[in-house]
Amino acid sequence: MSARVAATNGEADQTAAAGSPLIGPAELAEALASDEPPVLLDVRWRLGGPPGLDGYRAGHVPGAVYVDFDAHLAGPPGDGGRHPLPDVACFEAAMRSAGVRSGRDVVVCDEADSTAAARAWWMLRYYGHDRVRVLDGGFRAWAAAGLPVSAEAEVSAGNPAGTGNPVGTGDAAAKPGDFVAYPGQMPVLDAASAATLARDGVLLDARAPARYRGQTEPVDRVAGHIPGALSAPTAENVAADGRFRPVADLRARFADLGIAAADGAANTGAANTGAANTGAANTGAADTDEAQEVGVYCGSGVTAAHELLALTLAGIPAALYVGSWSEWINDPDRPVATGPQPG
Repeated sequence: MSARVAATNGEADQTAAAGSPLIGPAELAEALASDEPPVLLDVRWRLGGPPGLDGYRAGHVPGAVYVDFDAHLAGPPGDGGRHPLPDVACFEAAMRSAGVRSGRDVVVCDEADSTAAARAWWMLRYYGHDRVRVLDGGFRAWAAAGLPVSAEAEVSAGNPAGTGNPVGTGDAAAKPGDFVAYPGQMPVLDAASAATLARDGVLLDARAPARYRGQTEPVDRVAGHIPGALSAPTAENVAADGRFRPVADLRARFADLGIAAADGAANTGAANTGAANTGAANTGAADTDEAQEVGVYCGSGVTAAHELLALTLAGIPAALYVGSWSEWINDPDRPVATGPQPG
């Protein structure tokens, strides 16, 4: 890999790679001090709580604008799953309120493991903003680096008094952005195309192994997995501190699942996934000369976005099944597999 590599605690720092969708704390600090700082979105969220806003208020990167995950990074739960895409106009308005502007860089962060941040990264790209990166290791990595932390009272364009359920919450009134949402700029799957991909390509299940096997299901009413899908828990894409594993490790992990990086990806650290939503993107498959389609799902399209970010780091384009398992099981005629095998 010809990209610059920096040492961080003895490990290669893939945030230094040209075109990487990640940014490290030191680089972010430098960018925030520049004449054209990025818009910084704090999207802390965890399934089942505690509320991300509580953590944001306790301490955040100075200048960060808090964006409520459930209110603005997902639509109401229903037939489309627990976290379907929000209404286009609602997402556009939320991003404008947070200060997102066309042609200006955006950095998203969460507490540590980038699960929520990856969903925001993917959504911004899906809706047409391709200048977006994820703070690797999140707020925890920023604080651990000894960088400044703010706990200032929240004021924002969408919530001038800093009270109620904010559209965006930040240290100072965010200048409204001009972001225009154009959906369809990242490949997506629906239930039918996910089923086809599980049979004819590679469909990865990003959930914990026990949920894949159907041994436990703490959230959805049916346990198991989509027949033909491969278990690939996204928790294995990060180290104990929440930072993504080195690119070489990610590529090796996906190669073990029969997926190889696309041609030309080795020098970029990122895949070209700007295709419209026409199904899964093509990649070079391991041990074959034929192109292979890859897709990812999880429980509701959140941790699958995290896996998709890991695939992007590895140079593997992939499509996201947004509705995921929580949509799949809404139709009783759709098959369900259990056990360790794809089925």
